[in-house]
Amino acid sequence: MRNEFTAIIEKDEEWFFAYSPEIPGANGQGQTKDEALNSLSQAIELIFKDRREDATRGLPKDAEQLMVALR
Repeated sequence: MRNEFTAIIEKDEEWFFAYSPEIPGANGQGQTKDEALNSLSQAIELIFKDRREDATRGLPKDAEQLMVALR
């Protein structure tokens, strides 16, 4: 499980809608499944970027910031 999330895709007439149950607020849409998945992927990236910036705002200068990888 590395940088992988569940994508649920539903079709409503001519549009596909995608969301990820692991990441509240992450959703995408498109006229094809690929467009909906790409839109969802971009939404996930934006959510993580925003949460990272919000979480690190105001940290003390001596705070250590490292990256951790899932295996």
